[in-house]
Amino acid sequence: MRNKIVAGNWKMNKTFQEAEDLLNDIAEGLDDIESTGVEVILCVPFPYLELAGDIAEDSRFMVGAQNIHDCDAGAYTGEVSAPMLKSLKIDITIIGHSERRKYFGESNGFLKSKVDTALRNELCPIFCCGELLPEREAGKHFEVVKTQLEESLFHLSPKELQQVIIAYEPVWAIGTGVNATPEQAQEMHAAIRSWVREKYGDELANEINILYGGSCNAKNAGVLFAQPDVDGGLIGGASLKSEEFLSIIKTAVATRG
Repeated sequence: MRNKIVAGNWKMNKTFQEAEDLLNDIAEGLDDIESTGVEVILCVPFPYLELAGDIAEDSRFMVGAQNIHDCDAGAYTGEVSAPMLKSLKIDITIIGHSERRKYFGESNGFLKSKVDTALRNELCPIFCCGELLPEREAGKHFEVVKTQLEESLFHLSPKELQQVIIAYEPVWAIGTGVNATPEQAQEMHAAIRSWVREKYGDELANEINILYGGSCNAKNAGVLFAQPDVDGGLIGGASLKSEEFLSIIKTAVATRG
C-alpha cells in the first residue's frame, strides 16, 4: 500500500518569527497524531530551510525547498542550487509549480533539466503538472498533462522515476477556493497512473505517489484523499494555518485505511 503524503507549500509567506511559531505549532501537533503510513513535508521559503531543518530533527516532518536552479553553480544572482540544498541536508524540492511556469516562463524542457539536476544531487522532486482553465474547457486537459509528463519526466529510467513524486494541480483551482471535484481529481490521477503504467509497467505505476494540489483544505481533503489514485495533497494556503494543516494530516491518516 502506498503511503499518503501531505506536503505544505508555504510559497512566499511568513516572517522569520511567524515561520518559527508555525513550525513549532506543527511539530507539537504532530506529537499527538499517530501518523503511521503518512509522510509530512514542509516546503518553506529558502531563508527558513535551516530553521525548519533544526525543528524537524525532533519532529516527524521532512523539509523541502520550493525550487532549484538547473545548474549546480555559476553566475546566477539570486538563484539557489541543488548542492546548496544538500549542504543543508534538504532532500526534497518542488519543481514545475504552475506559478513558476506562469510568472517565470519555465518550459517543459527547462523543467526536464531541473528534474535531472535534482536527481543527480539526490533530491526528490515533487513534480507539478496541470492544465489551465481554457485548456480544460476545450477538452485538452488530458493532452496537456500527458505532454508535461512526457517532456519533463518520461525520459527518466524506472529507477530514477521511483524517486519522483507527481503532484496534479489544476491551475484553475490554485488559490481560487475552487477545487476539482473528487471525480475530476480521480479521473486525472488515474490517467497519470495509466500513462506511467504504459511507459514503465505495473509495479512502478502502483508504487508512485500522485498528490492533488489546488485549494485542498480541511473541509474537502477527506473526499479527495478517499479517491483510490489520490495519495495525498500538495497544500498551499491551508498549510499556513497549523490547526487546518494538522487536520488535513489527520484526514490522510484516516483515509489511508
